[in-house]
Amino acid sequence: MSGIKIETENIKEKDINTSTKYKVGMVSLGCDKNRVDSEIILGKMSNEYEITSDPKNADIIIVNTCGFIESAKQESIDTILEMADYKINYKCKLLIATGCLTQRYGEELRKLIPEIDIMLGVNDYNKINEFITDFIEGNKMALELLNYSDENINEGKRILTTQKESAYIRIAEGCNNFCTYCIIPKIRGKFRSRKMENIINEAKDLSDNGVKEIILIAQDTTLYGSDIYEKKSLHLLIRELSKIDGIKWIRILYCYPEEIYDELIDEMAINEKVAKYLDLPIQHISDKILKLMGRKTSKQDIINTISKLREKVLGIVLRTTFIVGFPKETDEDFNEIINFIKEYKIDKVGVFTYSQEEDTPAAKMEGQIIEETKKKREEKLMLIQKDISEEINKLKIGKVYDILVEAYDGEYYHGRSYEMAPDIDANVLFKSSKKINVGEFIKVKIIENTDYDLVGVVVDESCK
Repeated sequence: MSGIKIETENIKEKDINTSTKYKVGMVSLGCDKNRVDSEIILGKMSNEYEITSDPKNADIIIVNTCGFIESAKQESIDTILEMADYKINYKCKLLIATGCLTQRYGEELRKLIPEIDIMLGVNDYNKINEFITDFIEGNKMALELLNYSDENINEGKRILTTQKESAYIRIAEGCNNFCTYCIIPKIRGKFRSRKMENIINEAKDLSDNGVKEIILIAQDTTLYGSDIYEKKSLHLLIRELSKIDGIKWIRILYCYPEEIYDELIDEMAINEKVAKYLDLPIQHISDKILKLMGRKTSKQDIINTISKLREKVLGIVLRTTFIVGFPKETDEDFNEIINFIKEYKIDKVGVFTYSQEEDTPAAKMEGQIIEETKKKREEKLMLIQKDISEEINKLKIGKVYDILVEAYDGEYYHGRSYEMAPDIDANVLFKSSKKINVGEFIKVKIIENTDYDLVGVVVDESCK
């Protein structure tokens, strides 16, 4: 199929063979794992279609949805409805919805939003061109949602949607943790690792195309290899990835603290390419709430893990998230989080209010917390963390960092140190008397901290 000509609502089969390439626009919602899915979808379509970043110019629009919590579900529905209007007001003639929301609520969405022409689940991306052909041939709704236990892992050519110098690599799909508040195992299936050679080859391809930072993601990266290699193998994977010449930083996200192991800590400590940065989704610190959440850890185990990481990995920066307002969370339970972050001063903290998701055990628990209380707890925790963050940032003044340059606004260059992950953390701003290319590294001395960013001056104008 060399291209698809889409002219009217009554698309004809003869249009399949046109030599004109029509435009595909993608709206990707939710997490970084969803982003990788979106990039794979675009990669699979890039030979047949022209990719556009503006859905107003798209003949085909794909919405990759999130279905994790209530706010994400609403955003996904609103986005689909917005893109449906593009079928009236702009060029769009074919609307595709995919991702976690469609996997979870496919039948309901088909009735709720009939403007959706093609609907795919989370493991259907190899079939997207086939489904488009089905639609063109007269099937006005192509719906096939694969079984939750499906073994497929989406892989293949990707069209990066990140800055060209950084890219996410998903090292596993699915989840075996079954936390009581989370629907992901039912949507994404059981935990299954990608083969190490496939990941390494993908990283080599990314490096050949100018990527200098790879960010390893999964629902729980620390379990990598435990299924296909019968032992945790994340340390072995990052050791092999560090041998790729063009890669300067290897960043690891989403490491469940209870699964962190000594070999991984040791590899992080000695491997110069591993960014000394770790994302630990703690979620709570009260033993009572951790048990209700179905987490396989305790307050003391979490403290022990943090202490070991800080002792062995020099300069490590820790990020975590907390869920407030979980069923039966008392003021005493909430205060345990406050006391914990004040004492252990986690570098970066995100806070979410508990979302009562249907089909999860937590949704049926007694002691549900009212939204007003959840919101107040979230705001209080973030204000406390803001003061802690300012205190931590002041300690960075005078330090020199290698900064990965990501943008120039006409006055300041914007970049990140190893202490900063893209999209979620602050930036380093600095000026330079010489032109610096995006994607280069340069040494910058921090001289000031603002509410959100750090300000620095160039120490060495020569870029590596």
